[in-house]
Amino acid sequence: MPKPMMSGEDIESETQLRDSLSKIKHVIIVMSGKGGVGKSTVSSNIAMALSMEGYRTGLMDIDITGPNIPKMFRIEDEKLYANENNKLIPISVPPSLSVMSMGFLLPDKDAAVMWRGPMKSGAIRQFIEDVEWGELDYLIVDMPPGTGDEAMSIVQLIPKADGAVIVTTPQDVAILDSRKSITFAAQTHLPIIGLVENMSGFVCPHCNELTEIFRSGGGEKTAESLNIQFLGRIPLEPGVVVSGDSGMPVVISDPESKSAAAFKAIAGKVVRTVERK
Repeated sequence: MPKPMMSGEDIESETQLRDSLSKIKHVIIVMSGKGGVGKSTVSSNIAMALSMEGYRTGLMDIDITGPNIPKMFRIEDEKLYANENNKLIPISVPPSLSVMSMGFLLPDKDAAVMWRGPMKSGAIRQFIEDVEWGELDYLIVDMPPGTGDEAMSIVQLIPKADGAVIVTTPQDVAILDSRKSITFAAQTHLPIIGLVENMSGFVCPHCNELTEIFRSGGGEKTAESLNIQFLGRIPLEPGVVVSGDSGMPVVISDPESKSAAAFKAIAGKVVRTVERK
């Protein structure tokens, strides 16, 4: 059965989408099988670590109903403006990070977004084609948890994404859900860059001793069993929580911490992986 002919509006939209993506060298999709594993914390710290290394970096928050990224950079009160081409200008965070989130478009912080799948997909498309990302080395896409509408939309809109970073915690239930994200990536032909084990042991702020509250090693064992790269463990430190709530990622607020070192090492592995492809 022949495909229906595209309208002039559809053709223009596809052209704008391709034009926006053509200016972005690498697209990294950060996913998790379930909520509460620190995916947005991982996304924001990887993006900031790349920015600190001099890469022109974008961070696109497509958790439409629960956008947290603006809070993590203390930019939730910022407003978006359009340029002369009627494209939205993402919010700039020094040294070279551009951020786009549904949070900037809500009338207030407590507003609920009650959208079904097609509206979410339309918003995600607009985040790509109607935003003036400019020339980027990396675009980090912070996904909502799971493998629903947003995940399907992003792999359809960016079929040549460099790959996914899967975030999990050491608990068995989180590991189980992370395997579903890995299966999703395989079924949609999305390359997997690797797996991150977050909250991998508690670092005491007084004695610096590591206590494995949730155990550790489950993420590495899962990566090994599925023959994917293990990107690293991020310890659970009070400073990570404080930095996220105060709007300054830990790679900036406490660059000498174990967590900051882990995020920087993971960002380095991501760069080496995608640039040797």
